[in-house]
Amino acid sequence: MVRIAFDPTPLHHDYDLLEFPDVTARLGYEYMQITPHVDFGPFFRHPKADDDLVQALKKRAKDAGVKIPAILPVHRLSWPDENLRVAAVRNLKRIIELAVDLEVDTLNTEFSGRPERPEESEDAFYRSMEELLPILEREGIKFNIDPHPDDFVEDGVEAWRVIRGLNSKQVGFVYVAPHTFHMGDQPEKILTSVGDRLGAVYLSDSFDHHKSHGLRYITNPPGNAVRVHQHLKIGDGDVDFDELFKLLRSTGYLDREDALLVSNVFAEDETFLDVSRYQLQKIKELVDNA
Repeated sequence: MVRIAFDPTPLHHDYDLLEFPDVTARLGYEYMQITPHVDFGPFFRHPKADDDLVQALKKRAKDAGVKIPAILPVHRLSWPDENLRVAAVRNLKRIIELAVDLEVDTLNTEFSGRPERPEESEDAFYRSMEELLPILEREGIKFNIDPHPDDFVEDGVEAWRVIRGLNSKQVGFVYVAPHTFHMGDQPEKILTSVGDRLGAVYLSDSFDHHKSHGLRYITNPPGNAVRVHQHLKIGDGDVDFDELFKLLRSTGYLDREDALLVSNVFAEDETFLDVSRYQLQKIKELVDNA
């Protein structure tokens, strides 16, 4: 049975962390992925949750009937500057402890290196994973990675090669639909290459920045080294979701008991209630029609 999870990022500014499960349940979702939050695991900084907060969050989720299938931490795992890389490893060790306490068996993350220093970033990634892999394997925590725009590896197939180089079944791939056009606009090649190591799929829409002769988005001055994408509701951009879901069906992902689809719309906070309900219904339709 496919699990459809809510990404509660739109709630971060207006709701307390402990309110997230209740809001998630009211939106109709049975699952919620924990994303970087100032009271739990902020971007790039040491996690701030203690035992009491973890137990309170577990209770609120249980009371709301909401399951937490995964945590999304973002730390400088592949950073070419050693002091920040070391801090990232320390932070992720604590995130693993929090996952164990929450009885969560999956971390979905990013490489978090630098595209202008790709060799140093890749080396930093492997050094970090040498330290983290034994802990992940001991605790039974799956570790899935997204090649995020503005990372040392953005192409989806090349990112899979980097992951495959670890030679560990504990590490998989996160396919993020709004990153399609930064990953090379090659969903079939990526998903068939990754195979059963696909760990999660994030679902929101984005425009193809290559269209209109590169003027789909405009930044000034021209030639800025920027990566522009969006997390719009499904249907508002250029991602071919019918194709994506057919691939997810043909590769067997939608038939897996651990399949995780995450609605992660960030550009519609003003109408997140309606948008989040729309996303849930649309994802169900795409699964059924695939």
